[in-house]
Amino acid sequence: MQTPPKFKPRTYVPVRNKILTTAGIVLLSGIVGFGAGYAGSHLSNNTNVTIQQQTNKSNSGTIQVADVSDIVEKCKDSVVEITTESVSSGNSIFGQYVSQGAGSGVIISEDGYIVTNNHVVSGATSLKVTTTDGTEYDASIIGTDSQTDLAVIKIEAQNLLAATLGDSDILQVGDPAIAIGNPLGELGGTVTTGIISATDRQITIDNETMTLLQTDAAINPGNSGGGLFNADGNLIGIVNAKESSTGIEGLGFAIPITPAKDVITELMQNGSVTSRPALNVSLYDYTSSNQTQNSKYEDGCYIVQIVKNGAADKAGLKQNDRIIRFDGEKIQSTSDVKAILKKHKIGDNVKMVVDRDSKEIEVEIVLQAQTQAN
Repeated sequence: MQTPPKFKPRTYVPVRNKILTTAGIVLLSGIVGFGAGYAGSHLSNNTNVTIQQQTNKSNSGTIQVADVSDIVEKCKDSVVEITTESVSSGNSIFGQYVSQGAGSGVIISEDGYIVTNNHVVSGATSLKVTTTDGTEYDASIIGTDSQTDLAVIKIEAQNLLAATLGDSDILQVGDPAIAIGNPLGELGGTVTTGIISATDRQITIDNETMTLLQTDAAINPGNSGGGLFNADGNLIGIVNAKESSTGIEGLGFAIPITPAKDVITELMQNGSVTSRPALNVSLYDYTSSNQTQNSKYEDGCYIVQIVKNGAADKAGLKQNDRIIRFDGEKIQSTSDVKAILKKHKIGDNVKMVVDRDSKEIEVEIVLQAQTQAN
């Protein structure tokens, strides 16, 4: 007699593909930041990069997609393979070793700017990009942003096929979705198809809560940074995660391209996101159920570090303050604070209520740019 399977809590993981190499051994392995709204309307930088964008509403919601070969032909050459190497000399039992990784990327300009995931290139000491014609290029990192899991890299090339950016804001559940990437790090140009299963799924990955597109197109390790396209062949998302539970299939996720455009712009121009407001604190989510003995602290979101002369410091907030309300909304976790910050911009005045020594204290904070701790 068979028994029903036991379901574990959902775990969403970046679809990275890594190989650790050391002396003949090959191993296969699969301060709090705060977000804000984005500014800008197009991708550009000081080098006059030209970006192709969809200018009218797609009719992909009414297209019956059976043969996608024409669509793939339009956009496949804009997707590249990315291989990385990083050297570690940490506390590994193998001593110093080289970690080799693989992912995907999407060309966004004819002169070699490529968007991918932050987790694909994070920590890499060398990057190589392979285009669909087999040409291999050395690549450099232009900018990264861990909060949105986006990165921009650059190769020295001309006359590349850049993806046309679609409008992810007009997507509807049921619209066709085509994923192109480099699964397993060795199957570049692989195409899988499906539909948009959800347009605004709240998913937490590596302690960052993101609003992602959900698709049932097959997503595998190595697809990270690859493109999710609509029935017009326009880029609508950057693939970054999948459901990792055993026996679960058809749950892939992608960063919607419309809100990503402005992050990409800042990465190209500044190497980081500079328009994002911050409290300039480190927060900690305390839960008494995780403690082995009784504690005087209540469950909640606590300030554990304050950057001198940062927004929180100037407002009079103190270490160990428990945040009760922020911008009029009840706070239970760090993710609640981040979600509220995403609605604001630098210079906004926002009220916060904290519990300090069993007393409620209200302060007004002037949000400012992220300040590095000394």
